[in-house]
Parts: sequence; structure tokens; C-alpha cells
Amino acid sequence: MKQKIVRITTVPISLEKLLSGQLRFMSTYYDVIAVSSDKEKLEKLGASQEVTVFPLEMTRKITPLKDLLAVIKLFLYLKKTKPLLVHSHTPKAGIVAMLAAKLSGVPHRLHTVAGLPLLEAVGPKRKMLDFVEKFTYKCATKVYPNSFGLKEIIIESNYCESDKLKVLANGSSNGIDTSFFDASLFSNEQNLILKYKLGISQLDFVFIFVGRLVKDKGINEMIKAFELLQKEYKAIKLLLVGDYESDLDPLHPNTLESIKNNDSILTVGFQNDVRPYLAIASTLVFPSYREGFPNVVMQAGAMGLPSIVSNINGCNEIIEENVNGFIIPVKDELAIYKAMKKIATDVTLSLKLKQNSRPMIVSRYEQKVVWEAILNEYRTFEK
Repeated sequence: MKQKIVRITTVPISLEKLLSGQLRFMSTYYDVIAVSSDKEKLEKLGASQEVTVFPLEMTRKITPLKDLLAVIKLFLYLKKTKPLLVHSHTPKAGIVAMLAAKLSGVPHRLHTVAGLPLLEAVGPKRKMLDFVEKFTYKCATKVYPNSFGLKEIIIESNYCESDKLKVLANGSSNGIDTSFFDASLFSNEQNLILKYKLGISQLDFVFIFVGRLVKDKGINEMIKAFELLQKEYKAIKLLLVGDYESDLDPLHPNTLESIKNNDSILTVGFQNDVRPYLAIASTLVFPSYREGFPNVVMQAGAMGLPSIVSNINGCNEIIEENVNGFIIPVKDELAIYKAMKKIATDVTLSLKLKQNSRPMIVSRYEQKVVWEAILNEYRTFEK
């Protein structure tokens, strides 16, 4: 009989996208229980991944009463199911899961850190989030930063003792399936049709951003940089793939106005499959303020795209300056502009970066390598 393990995130899309395929892989070895909010979406995910699910209402905001109810409900469930381990991702799921697992006596309480939203908080909110982060790590028996840079930030911030921390494989929470993210799967004809639909000409140099359209992703600065470059070069487009989050992290009104009125800025909303859009792009621009280990930078690289990324953990581990992209300072629209100009105008350099991009991802972040590292970690707890 397989031992039970619980994997928990705040919202189901994190299980679906950030851990794509991993639950099904683990179900070969364990009885996997997926826990998250939104019962309908979670049950759909459970059916597709062939794992058991347990709906647990959680919010991404600060809601003490709802959080306490979630802890109690999960505590009772864990007492009944007695899993070998509970493994949480995302901040809210982390505090709920680690506290409930500790109270219910789960022996192995694992928390993956894939970015620290609190780094952008200030004042009383920052102090409260610091406390919650420390408390989450205190309740956990092992903490897994998904990048080496993130591990250093955790140590410097004194969130927990260093012997509780471990980076698996070369970083990343899930690695990347490079047989799926492969530009050769898309024909020239397919690419031309999509470009035509979007109003992109054959001569256009296409910058792409994939992710949430929020302030913390550097969208405000990126739009300003693009419009600055547009004054000099007309044959450029900026393709935005993702949804807004106006309630949590809204963009500046001027940014929204530019996106709405600039014919060279194209928005396609959230896409279940981002590959067709990466296949028609020239370069990923990802000027985020903070990350854990960004999947989109790996995805773009696997599709043969160089990336312009901010100098933050994760991003600066995947990208090497002038090898497979450029690393620029955080919140610096002029630096974004200069990097965009450099890659759009220097054909020889652009080609070199493009040729290096896919091999670097394949050699370091293939998905099975990451999955095996997590599986081997789980197996140490069986002894």
C-alpha cells in the first residue's frame, strides 16, 4: 500500500501550471492528495492528474478568520488521513499547511519557497509578513528555496537556520519539459497565421512578456522603455500574454492607457498554452521585481528565445549576461530600453544569444531531473 503525501497550494492554477505533470509522476510512487481552494477547478485538476483532492478555501489576501478556519479544517483532515508528509507551495498555503501539519503530528513538513512577495512590502505590513514567514519556516521541518539566490536572501533575512534549507537539483520547483517547449513543433505556416491574426508583420521584431500584468512584474517600466524605443524604431511589437490583477497589484493608469491606445502593444490575455506566442516572438522581456525561479524564462529559453531579465534571484541564475540574454537592474526603464535596443538592432548578437538559449535550458533544467530530485528527497523520509 502506497504512503500518502499531501501537496498544497493556495489556488489550483499553481498545482496545474507551476507543478505541471509533477503530481501524476509522484502518484506512481505515492498516494497523492492535492489540496487547494476552488472545489470545481481542483476536482477538474484531480481528474486530469489522477490524484485525490481535498478542497480547502483559502484566500491570497490577509483574512485572519478565514485562515484560522482553513487551519482547523486541514488539521482535522490530516489527523484522519495521517500522511507521511505535507508539502506546501505559495505563502498562504504555506502558513496554513505547516501549522495544521505540525498540530496534527505530521512528521515531515516541507515548504517550497518560490519567491517572497513580502520583499516589496513596507512598514507594519512588512513586519507582519516577516513574522508569518518566520513562523511558517519554524513549523516546517525542511524548507526548499527554489533558487540559490533565494536561499541567500532567506539566510540574510534570518528567517530560519541554514541547516533547514536545501535547493534541489539546479533550482526550479518543477523544471521544464523541453520536448513540449520546443519551437520546432510549430511550422512557419502556423507562425505566419498567428502573426497575421495579431497584426504582426514579417519585418517586426517581437518582444514578449508572459505573466501577470501587475506592477511587481515591472510592467510599468517595460511599457515606458518600449515606447521610448518606438520613437526610434517602428518595426517593433510588444506582445503581452497574461491577465491583470487590478485588486491585488494594479498597474499605473498611464501604463493602462498606453496598453489600450498603442497599436504596437498587443494583449491576448491569459493563455493555457503560451507556446504559439513564444514561437512567433524574438525576445522575452521579464523585468520582475522579485521571483523564486521563473518558469517563463525557462520556457522562453527552451523555445529558443533570449531573455532580458532583472538582476534578481532565479532570473540571474537562468540567464548569463551576453550568453543567452541580458541582466538589467530592477525598476530601471532606461536599462530595459537599452537592452531592448541592443538586441533588436544587433543581428549578429541576437542570433548568438538565440543559438545559446535552448541548449542551456536542456542541459540544466530538464523536468525529469527536478522530479527525480524531489522524489529522492521524499524517499529519505521513508527510512
